[in-house]
Amino acid sequence: MTKLRIKELREAKGLSQAQLAKEIGLNHRTISQYERGITEPDLKTIEKLCLFFGETSDYLLGLTEY
Repeated sequence: MTKLRIKELREAKGLSQAQLAKEIGLNHRTISQYERGITEPDLKTIEKLCLFFGETSDYLLGLTEY
């Protein structure tokens, strides 16, 4: 479920995978792998994504709807 929320939030901000990766200090291939469900972000990356998007970890991980 994480892959869906990352892509959803990224697209809502009008960002490419490369732009998001640059904003949080990752490689664009890593974002692609998260969105395709190949790999999962570690806790530090989840924290960066939550801070960047202004969302809770529960929302990012698909545990809540809001």
